[in-house]
Amino acid sequence: MTLPAALLLLGALTAVVAPRLLARADWPDREPVVALWVWQCAVAAVILCCALSMTLSAAAAWNAVGGHVFATAPGPVAEAYALGTAGPWAATTAVALACGGLWSVAMLVREVGRTRARRRSRRADLLVRAPLLPGEVAVSGRLVVLESERPDAWWLPGTPPQLVVTTGALRRLKGRRLDAVLAHEQGHARARHDWLLNCSSALAGGFPQVPVFAAFRDEMHRLVELAADDTASRRFGSLTTALALVELNEHRGVFGPCPAPQAHVPARVHRLLTPPDRLPAARRLRLTAAAALVPVVPVLVAFVPGLRALG
Repeated sequence: MTLPAALLLLGALTAVVAPRLLARADWPDREPVVALWVWQCAVAAVILCCALSMTLSAAAAWNAVGGHVFATAPGPVAEAYALGTAGPWAATTAVALACGGLWSVAMLVREVGRTRARRRSRRADLLVRAPLLPGEVAVSGRLVVLESERPDAWWLPGTPPQLVVTTGALRRLKGRRLDAVLAHEQGHARARHDWLLNCSSALAGGFPQVPVFAAFRDEMHRLVELAADDTASRRFGSLTTALALVELNEHRGVFGPCPAPQAHVPARVHRLLTPPDRLPAARRLRLTAAAALVPVVPVLVAFVPGLRALG
C-alpha cells in the first residue's frame, strides 16, 4: 500500500516548494492579505497530507479502524485500497503521525494558555493603571489611555477587547497620525491576527526542526503588520501612516545601525513611502482560488483508488 507514503511525499514536497516559491515571488509585499491566505493554505495542505496518511495507515494496520473508515464505502472501493497488503510499517507510520498530531494539539493548547495568561496579566495591570470609574462599564472597543512617557499603542484582545494608547503617544502623535495608529491596531483586531500568530507559534514551537513551520511563523508576524499598515494607509494615506510609525518607534532605536527587535519597522516605513502598485483584481482572484485548491490536492490523491474503482 503506497498511498500513505505518496501522501507523505506530497506533504514534504509542499513544505519545501511552497516557502521557496513565496520567497521568490514579488507580490506578497504588495498583497499581504493574499499572501496570508496562501501561507495558510500551504500549511493546511501539509497538515492534511499527514492526517490522511495517518488515517489510511491506521486503516491498513488495524481492521477495526479500516471498518470504520470504509463503513459506508462500496466493496470495490475498499478492495481498491488493498488494506490487507500493508506491511508492518503501516502501524508504525500511523502511531508516529498520531503522536505528531497530538503533539501539535498540545502545543496549540500551550500557546493559547500562555497567551491568555499574558493577556490576563496585562488586563490586570491595565485595571490598576487605568481603573474603571464608579458606574463605568467595560465595553468592546473601549479606548484606554495610560499615563506613560513612552509612546505606544496596542490592541488587547479578550472580553471585551480594548484599544490602549499611552499619553506619550498622544503627545507625540497629532491628528491624522494618531488616527492612523489606531486604525492599524483596529485592523489587527478585525482580522483576528492574534489567532494566526498563536497557531503559527504553536507549530514552530512544537516542531522546531521543520523549516516550513518556522517560516510560517516569521511570515505571519511580518505580513500581519503589513496588512494592518495597508488598512491604516487606505484610510489616512501612506505618508501619514509612515510618519506615525516613525514617531511611534524612533525612540526604540530601530532606525539606527544596530539591529533591534523591531528591525522590520524601517522596511515597513520604506514600503509606505514608496507604496507598490496593487495587483489587478483578476490576478488577486486567481491567486486566492489557486491557493484554495492546494489543500484539495491531498484529498483528491487519497480518493484516487476509490474513484478508479467506481469508474
